[in-house]
Amino acid sequence: MDHLDNYDKLVEILTSEIKIDGKKYDLKEDFEKFFIRGNKSAGTRIRRVMQEIRTLSIDIRKDVQSYKKEI
Repeated sequence: MDHLDNYDKLVEILTSEIKIDGKKYDLKEDFEKFFIRGNKSAGTRIRRVMQEIRTLSIDIRKDVQSYKKEI
């Protein structure tokens, strides 16, 4: 079921280390590095992950709309 795959991917992005374009990202770790330690490059990584979340959110929203029409 494609709808659950998108949901599982969103949960994975938010809770664990993920790979985007061959690079590893850990959102929680980068938040700590940026906001606590002041590491500016961690802010760039956060923005990259947030862009992935935005893209996935748009896909999930479309899935919800199409599924809603089927009900």
